[in-house]
Amino acid sequence: FQVSSSYGPGRYDPSYEEHGNDYPVGFVRWTEQRNFEAVLDMMASGQLRVMPLLSHRFSIDDAPEAYELIAGDAPSLGIVLEYPALTVPPSRTVPLARTTNAPAARPAVVSVIGSGNYATAVLIPAFRDSGAVLRTVASRSGVSGLYAGRKFGFSTTTTDTESVLNDPETTAIVITTRHDSHARLVMQAMRAGKSVFVEKPLCLTLDELAAIDACHTEVAATGIAPRLMVGFNRRFAPQIVEMVRLLRGVTGPKAFVMTVNAGPLPADHWTQDRSVGGGRIIGEGCHFIDLLRHLAGVRISDASVSVLDAATRDSVIMQLAFADGSIGVVNYLSNGSKAFPKERLEVFAAGRVLQLDNFRKLTGYGWPGFSATRLWSQDKGQRACAAAFVSAIAGGAPSPIPFDELLEVSRVTIQLGEHTWR
Repeated sequence: FQVSSSYGPGRYDPSYEEHGNDYPVGFVRWTEQRNFEAVLDMMASGQLRVMPLLSHRFSIDDAPEAYELIAGDAPSLGIVLEYPALTVPPSRTVPLARTTNAPAARPAVVSVIGSGNYATAVLIPAFRDSGAVLRTVASRSGVSGLYAGRKFGFSTTTTDTESVLNDPETTAIVITTRHDSHARLVMQAMRAGKSVFVEKPLCLTLDELAAIDACHTEVAATGIAPRLMVGFNRRFAPQIVEMVRLLRGVTGPKAFVMTVNAGPLPADHWTQDRSVGGGRIIGEGCHFIDLLRHLAGVRISDASVSVLDAATRDSVIMQLAFADGSIGVVNYLSNGSKAFPKERLEVFAAGRVLQLDNFRKLTGYGWPGFSATRLWSQDKGQRACAAAFVSAIAGGAPSPIPFDELLEVSRVTIQLGEHTWR
């Protein structure tokens, strides 16, 4: 069908174009959707007859002749290209020549669902370098999956997610899709008996979190020990490991200040969509709540949030209280300058201070035997995070992050994130 104009009410409105929410008839009588519905209804009733509009038919093998006709002077109106009937259903999976030297006997056989920028730039290389066998990469369109499959040495690439979840050769599933699909895929993978690594967040709602908890219990009751991991990589960063070591000998409550110069994202970015991305606090703020929970080493007893009055509502101050009397603040701000460091963490404890700048320089103030360490390049722990997960699979150990901590951090984050929408 040829629509007379692509502009008008609904153009560039994600609610209309992506989610299918049509405008009320009283506001716009003939939207694009209603025009299509009217045409289809008239064709079905015979009021609109399109067959007389067809002037030529060509086999797809003769398609060049059809285009020559259009470009030439001979009269033509509607031209149909005819395809032969399929005798064999098309396969949604493409076998690839392996380029990795990893032996097939390794116990961690990883398949990845999602092949976006972060997956191909960070996560897939991290799992490849961890020693895991890369089995299948699945993508929605197939193009990015084919690229990732060839580049990183996967055995196959597919657009059929179900085949990945049900693949008997796959022992672990890595989920890097958009946030609204995480809960569903996590539960499907656990029920299929796979170890699961899901890029944050674990889920978007408290109902989804309760369903994941119930699924975990259900699978465990069958005798399978579910291994679930969320990509909270910062707790695996080398300088965070050093901070944990230094804090281990400190008694008494501590104060944590995490400042995140997040930078702006437009209101129509998918991560800002409550139903798809969950908003930036749920989608990214969970990283920093998990980091402070890890450093405190005890459960979060209370949490609250203050929100800057702005259209995107993604500049917030989150306050955390811990069971041992420690306190934490996460300043997640989108209204700062790019010239300012992106992430800074400060810990005040027992007359001493630790300061971590951008996961490169760690400085100690008043710390016996420690002054500073500096890395040649930033390391937020992504590779160590993937390696810890693969090592747990190889050794038959539990997930590197206890399941109860994943539930706790996710619950607190969702509660704070939901508050920002009010």
